[in-house]
Amino acid sequence: MKFEHYAINVEDPVAVADWYVAHCEMSIALSIDGPPYMRFLADKTGRVVVELYCNLAAKVPDYKSMDPIEYHLAFAVEDAESEMSRLTEAGASFVVEVNPQEGSRLIMLRDPFGMSLQLCQRAQPFTIED
Repeated sequence: MKFEHYAINVEDPVAVADWYVAHCEMSIALSIDGPPYMRFLADKTGRVVVELYCNLAAKVPDYKSMDPIEYHLAFAVEDAESEMSRLTEAGASFVVEVNPQEGSRLIMLRDPFGMSLQLCQRAQPFTIED
């Protein structure tokens, strides 16, 4: 098996997708302009895809009330400080920073829609191979 995508039910998938495209180097791989307004976002490698949609047949989680440990999207970055600054200027808010080992920074933010977003600057980055 190979990972295809991770799906997230949100209130306004169009606005959420637009923000991640504008500020997190994601691109729209597939878009459906009618209900449930699906947006499949690919990271800049094209390896990871996140589906955003609004399906009111299921409860949209209250992301703002969720502890970031419970749920978050994580992005590998080279300079966590500058990325945090850039994203907070774009409407994200700082939550907490954890430094699990020398040279690593994990910064938790909330995007403008309340979802947790983690910036991972790791001393030893993950290596992914096909």
